[in-house]
Amino acid sequence: MMAGNSFLLKFPFMAFIAVAVVFSSCKKNERALVVGKIQNASDLATTEFVIDKIVFGTKTQKLAMLKISEASFMAYSQAKVKAGIDLSKIREADIRIEGTKIHLELPPIEVINFSYPPASFVEDSLISDPKVFLNKINIRDQEEFFRLAELDIRENLRYIGIVRTTQNHTRQLFQVLLGSLGYEEIYISFKSDDLILSKVNLLVDTETVVEQ
Repeated sequence: MMAGNSFLLKFPFMAFIAVAVVFSSCKKNERALVVGKIQNASDLATTEFVIDKIVFGTKTQKLAMLKISEASFMAYSQAKVKAGIDLSKIREADIRIEGTKIHLELPPIEVINFSYPPASFVEDSLISDPKVFLNKINIRDQEEFFRLAELDIRENLRYIGIVRTTQNHTRQLFQVLLGSLGYEEIYISFKSDDLILSKVNLLVDTETVVEQ
């Protein structure tokens, strides 16, 4: 009789362990599904920007400290920037699931690619005056103007709305993605509001060959 009672007491405990193991396994499978879906969306969690930049410079010719002529140059250019997040950096602690509620903490926004293609450079011949008395803006001078313009763009990437725009785009993307998985309450935050520029090396600001 005692043995029977002992068996009856142990059975519910064993059943509880079995249910707990199954529940834990389901939670792990659910988390793995979410992580997989998120990482597969890495190509979509990006935003591309086109930055218009007016390039202007002057070259002054002096004689005995007196300015005798000044040539000017003006052109239009465009830089192309691609920003996103490195979803491979997501850790287990960054995803919290409570039934149909999920909180996702994402890595900060990074600049994935930056280009300043010469094909976008268009000189404004109406404003430019590259040839004046005893003075001329040559190809080397123009290259220096564009180099300084590119440097200015790179140094100001943090201040032109790339982070906020990319965060909003990413939130919208994951709202749709996680909503399709059945989550009704979706909370998305970022570890930092700073812009990571690890893949954007600033050009060395050497001594200029022209006076602006």
